Amino acid sequence: MSFNYQSAHKIHLGGWGENMHLYLTDPIISDSNDSQTTSFSEHMVVKLEPTGPRLVRNTMIPQVQSILQQRLLSAVFQPIVDLNQICVYGHEGLIRGPVNTDLHSPLALFKEAELNHLDFEMEHLSRQIVLESFAKTRNSNKLFLNISPASLIQQPNANKGATLSYIHKLGLDPHNVIIELTESGPGFDYDILCHAAQHYRNMGFEIAMDDLGEGFSNLRLWSELKPDYVKIDKHFIQGINDDEVKMQFVRSIQQIAQNSGTKVIAEGIETEAELLVIKDLKIQYGQGYLLGYPEAKTVEQIPEQLHGILHKNAVRVYLSNGLPLQKRGNISSLIKYVLPVNPRTTNDEVYARFKSNPALYALPVVDEGKPVGLISRYNVIDQFAKPYTRELYGKRSCHKFMDKKPLIVEQSISLHVLSELITHMEPHHLSNGFMITEAGEYRGMGSGHDLLREITQMQLNAARYANPLTLLPGNVPISEHMDRLIEAKVPFFACYCDLDTFKPFNDVYGFRRGDELIQYTGKLLNEEVDSELDFVGHVGGDDFILIFQSEDWQSRCEKILSRLEAAMPDFYDEADKARNGIEAEDRVGNKMYYPFVSLSIGAVKVEPYTLNSHHEVSTAIASAKKQAKKISGNSLFIERRTI
Repeated sequence: MSFNYQSAHKIHLGGWGENMHLYLTDPIISDSNDSQTTSFSEHMVVKLEPTGPRLVRNTMIPQVQSILQQRLLSAVFQPIVDLNQICVYGHEGLIRGPVNTDLHSPLALFKEAELNHLDFEMEHLSRQIVLESFAKTRNSNKLFLNISPASLIQQPNANKGATLSYIHKLGLDPHNVIIELTESGPGFDYDILCHAAQHYRNMGFEIAMDDLGEGFSNLRLWSELKPDYVKIDKHFIQGINDDEVKMQFVRSIQQIAQNSGTKVIAEGIETEAELLVIKDLKIQYGQGYLLGYPEAKTVEQIPEQLHGILHKNAVRVYLSNGLPLQKRGNISSLIKYVLPVNPRTTNDEVYARFKSNPALYALPVVDEGKPVGLISRYNVIDQFAKPYTRELYGKRSCHKFMDKKPLIVEQSISLHVLSELITHMEPHHLSNGFMITEAGEYRGMGSGHDLLREITQMQLNAARYANPLTLLPGNVPISEHMDRLIEAKVPFFACYCDLDTFKPFNDVYGFRRGDELIQYTGKLLNEEVDSELDFVGHVGGDDFILIFQSEDWQSRCEKILSRLEAAMPDFYDEADKARNGIEAEDRVGNKMYYPFVSLSIGAVKVEPYTLNSHHEVSTAIASAKKQAKKISGNSLFIERRTI
């Protein structure tokens, strides 16, 4: 409900029952000619009486009212850093309640204001305090000013030009003020919100969308609002270095932003590892405690220690792009719609269906959308081949020959879970197939043959991403990591590691002990690298790849060689230990002596602009490995020639 009060302001009534709260529609800053005047001197309620509504003073909210009347708020500013230029790009203006009170926290402050129907007034005063405080700092960088969508869409009723006039009066440039839309709920009208945003764009303001991925923020709002900035919610930033799902989400957001010309700000950066990932994803702007805490004063320059981190020319090692088999897709790809029969369909009709379609291996029986059974082609044909069966049962319901306990699965089930399920069931479920449902309703059939083919293909694809023996990244991640380093123009050392005399060891002791030796080698390599900067990959067999960004890479390699040499005798039988090796046949059947397995490492330094792809790096390190294998025992060969 609303009505005009003294023709000055439009009054809105909120709340229910006998007392209805009154507040004034206000623009971003002020709706009066005197920009310092607010409407918070008295908060009134409307008393509904028989003679009509009457305004009376509300005496039940003294704490919030006192804050509004006495302007007991203070502003703090958290820096937003340009990660490319390594400088302060702007500040987000944040508000704090009275010090040493329960309402000092902005969360508690606005919650209390909302409970007392004063959230619009509190938001209005907060923006005034932030703008006034920022103007006093005389900072020329960007100011991100928080405003809720609900508050912004009230603006069509505001005095036109009041906000712009107030900004100019404070000595601020509207082109340096970004209206940051904070989440408040799902109930806003997109058209009205976009219209209001455009109104302020026309005055020179830019628009930012806060907390993307949290609350009610969504891609539709991004698409319709077309903000100049999007801020990724801190949930997706914190721990991104150890969470592949978060990394993929942020990577997707960055890709959309690049295509739409939107600037991305990563919120909540608190660790160096998180910052390295954000930089590597080519996100230009960052915000968080690592980059600066909210302070009463703005900052002009970032701390010196932060310069060292941002200048670090390094690429964070990503997690494997290959998801474990258990986490891969559902069975939707297996669905093939087969027209079902119902329980009243006769056996003759079922037989006719099978006879007319030789490829049909089973028929689903569905009653009012719900699967109730499955009829096997082979069972029906086998039964009808018996004397008098067709004459006796042909006109009867197909219920007689159907499997009353078929395998029925929801289409959301994973391929891995389904394969495990079928493995532990009767064999006929694999040959007959299974029925697929959605919320219990029949959607189609799946065959055991298609399931096995899909699982096999997934395992082949997974092997390209992670070696099944060591679980280390395989060929695809190795190549991708090399290309990322080359693209980022980061110098690195690439090493090809190969176990010498491994084949004779495997021939003599068998593949099980050979696998144990390979697993130990992979574990050893992983233990001696910097997990934040260095990459360990397993090409296959006894071949491994090391990609170092660590400055002490050579000493790490030497430690790997010394540890492997010390551990190797334990992989041999006592008799072979005594003679420091084994006897085995060579390729033409001659008995040969082979010393303990050793490791050859061929290393190549890759400088920017020298090698242009992982193919060229692979060729270079393969050549270096050949040189290393010419050296007896555990060896490290470093290619010193200019590439």
